[in-house]
Order: sequence, then C-alpha cells, then structure tokens
Amino acid sequence: MPAATKRLLWVDDEIDLLRPHLLLMQGRGYHVDAASNGDDAIELVRGRGYDLILLDEQMPGRTGMEVLDEIRRIDPRVPVVMVTKSEEDRIMTEAIGRRVADYLVKPTSPRQVLSVVTRLLEGGQLQQQVTAREFTQRFRDLMGERNAYRGWRQWRDTYSELVDWELRLRGAGETGLLASLETLLDDFRREFCKFVCDDYGHWTSGDEDRPPLSVDIVPEYLAPLLGPDRSALFIIIDCLRLDQWRTLVPLLEPLAQVEEALYYSILPTATPFSRNAIFSGLYPDGLAERMPGWWGREGEGSLNNLEAELFREHVHRVAGKRVPVHYEKVFDAGDGEQMLKRLPGYLSQPGVTALVFNFVDMLTHGRSESSVLLEVARDKEALRALTRQWFERSEALTAIREALRHRVPVLVTTDHGSIHCHRPATVFAKRDTTANLRYKFGDDLRAEDSSLAFSTSEEKVLRFPAGRAATNYLIALEDVFFVYPTKLRQYQARYRGSFLHGGISPEEMILPVALLTPR
Repeated sequence: MPAATKRLLWVDDEIDLLRPHLLLMQGRGYHVDAASNGDDAIELVRGRGYDLILLDEQMPGRTGMEVLDEIRRIDPRVPVVMVTKSEEDRIMTEAIGRRVADYLVKPTSPRQVLSVVTRLLEGGQLQQQVTAREFTQRFRDLMGERNAYRGWRQWRDTYSELVDWELRLRGAGETGLLASLETLLDDFRREFCKFVCDDYGHWTSGDEDRPPLSVDIVPEYLAPLLGPDRSALFIIIDCLRLDQWRTLVPLLEPLAQVEEALYYSILPTATPFSRNAIFSGLYPDGLAERMPGWWGREGEGSLNNLEAELFREHVHRVAGKRVPVHYEKVFDAGDGEQMLKRLPGYLSQPGVTALVFNFVDMLTHGRSESSVLLEVARDKEALRALTRQWFERSEALTAIREALRHRVPVLVTTDHGSIHCHRPATVFAKRDTTANLRYKFGDDLRAEDSSLAFSTSEEKVLRFPAGRAATNYLIALEDVFFVYPTKLRQYQARYRGSFLHGGISPEEMILPVALLTPR
C-alpha cells in the first residue's frame, strides 16, 4: 500500500508570491493548502489534520505568534516552521520558546524550504534507510574480519564500532538488523575473551605493547591537567559501560569539547580491584604491599575505604610534589547536595577534586534484588535510558557544569562495566571460596565446563599478593555467571538476566575516559 500523502499548510499574506515554492512541494508529492491570513489558517487547522505548517511571523491582523498559540491549542503536536523577515534575536528566541520545529528567515529559496520540510517529515525514514544500507555493507566486512588477527588496539576499535552501530540502529528505528548485530557481537565477545585469556598475563608482567590499564588513568590522563595554579575535576561513575557513556555524550557536547579515549580495566573487573587500581596506580599485589592487611579485609565495600589516601599519595607521586587533593563519594542526593556546597571552594583553588558516583552501580546491583528494577531495566536499551535519565538530573552533571563555569577541565571515566548474564556455569569449591558471581578465589576450585571460565593458580598473572599458593582463581567469560550444584535452581532463577561484573568481556573491560574542556 503506498504511503499516505503528507499534508502541508502554508500561511503567508504574500502567498501568491510563493508559487514556485508551492509547485516544488507539490512536485515532490506533498499536498499543500495555502492561507493568506491567520483566521483562515485557524479554520483550516480546525477542519483538517496537517503534518506540518509553515507560518509567516509578520501578517496583517493576527500575528504569526498569535496564530501559533491558537494552533498549539488545537493541535499541540503538529510541527510548525516559523518564517519571518526579521533577524532579531528576540523573535527567534520567542519562536523557539514556543516550540517551533524550525525557523527560517526570508527571503527563502524553494530548495531551502524543501530541505526543512523533508528533514522534519521524512528525516526519520531517510535516516533509517541510510543507516540500514551502511550497516549492511559494513556487516559483510566485519563478518569477513572475524578470523583476522587483532591486537588490543583492533579489539578496542572494533568494539567501539559495534557499540556505535547498536546506538545508530536503535536511534534510526532499524530494529530488524539488531539480531544480525547481536550475532556478530556474540562472536566478537567469544573471541575477545580468548584473546584476553592469552594476553592478560603479558600485560601485567610489563609487556611494552599493552593497552592503557586502570593503573594508567592518573599518570596518562589526569597528570597532564595538574600544575601550578591549575585546578582539575576527576569524576568516576562506577559501573558505566561504553554504550551507557555514549548516550550521555550528547548532554555534554553543548557544554564542553569532549575528547574520548578508551582503556582496559584490570581483572577482576570489580570495584575493589579496578577502582583501587585507578586511585592508587597499583595492582592488587602492590596495594597489599603498600597497605598490609588490606587483602584480608572482610567484604568488598571495606576494600575501597582507603581510596582517598591512596589517591592523594598517587597524585603526589605522579606530580613530584604535594598537590591539594579533595575526594568525595556520592551515594545519594543528600551526599550530592553537600558535595555541591563545597565544590565551588575546591574549584577556586589549585589542586584536583575526585568525585565518585555510585548510582549506576547501585542500579545494576539493585536490579537483581528488586522485581521493580528488574522490570524497568530489563535490557541494555532500558539500562541506557535509565542511566541517561539519572545523569540529566544528577549531581554529577551539576558538578561538571560548575567546573566548566570555573573554566576547570573535567576528566570523566569509570572503573568497570557490566554484562547482561544469561548462562549459568556450575563450579565446585570448598567453603572458603568467595561469593562473587563472576569471579571466585578458593582451594580446589574448578568449573564443570572449563571453556566458560579463565582459570589459573598463578597469582602473578592477576598480580595478586603472593603467599596463597594453594588458591585457585576463576573468572567468568562472556555472559556466564557461576552457580553451585547445591543451589543451581535458586541461583538460576535469581540471577539469570542480571547485569553483573567482575568477569572478562568487552562490556566490562573496554571503557571510556573523556576529557571535557570548557568551550
């Protein structure tokens, strides 16, 4: 069935002079009604439905703004393009404030008007067609590259491209191709995990050709912002995937120049290890040496209680001198309000301020415990939407705005991502084994299916403290979570479909670090 003809209304007191414009619109298949004054236009809108209205701002009788107000009462959703002879900022600002879809200044060429009309009425469909065509062409190339050699740079770049394709396809409404993309991503994830299992030990043993890791964030990305009479803001949003981050970038681009880089999280991709590595610049073995007794602390939360001290020492070590350092962790709105009261004082002085925001991590963890959150954040798209909704109203965005207002650069990153887990993998272990769902340490620890986990008994591979020779280390691959045979059904029912972290996957390991500089 052919698509219904789009109906346009053009309101202008000099409508007879616009015949070339009208003929071009009609030649492109649009039905165009014309009115030379506001009263006739309002009657037409009352009696017929229009897909778009072109409205002259300056007319005898009712002005364009008055007609616009009446149109909004009749049909609040119809897009209106305001056309005016005036270039005054006041007119443009008032029109935009009244929710016009676009704004044109006379004289306008027929092609100029056609371009605006096509964008507003056909833009979504055209975007969908172009995106589908470009992805189909690129998909063939990506499929052909599946068995090609990739180093860490190629894995990083390919994952970045796949994330962008998912966001583009969803943004264009081209959901039909997402299944092909997910199949490609599954293959990519599987091969990426094999790559990490083979190469991670080389990275941690000092291989010169290794990716930037968690331990490199401060020296490589934050240190260049430090200096005499300089202030910097360092923000870590816990548990933020690359796709989540890229849904936030459009909110930041009007405020700052955004320069994005990607780095790899250390293993396990969990806060006690990855975030401590960021703040201290140390692997777990170095941290245990620096803080005797740290490794034996009870509970994951207690393992991050030393971040402020570790960060302060790390900054002083990198800068080669003492630098004023402020550190705050924000769990809720109350913490955020108090932080924002202190922030202007921090930013007005030389030094670095570090802020940790835990909302996304709490959302991800809470989803497994709450049926409401499980329903609301049921998939990647929903998780991205919730993350954006939080960020739009968050103290994190307010802090960024405040820093940019002070002309202070902002470095934004995360400590690890998360992955949507669907496959349980049975593990056999003793009672001393850790309780984590994506990684486990313990004696006589093994996975029933060895292909679903990275297993080692050499603590030096993970840069864990020495002296635990009998301990085995198990890290889940892809979208796997660990279950015990005695609690198989209970864990399957509770955690299947959860967003978890701590394992090996591109979603957890390949992460953004972005510099925001004031425009």
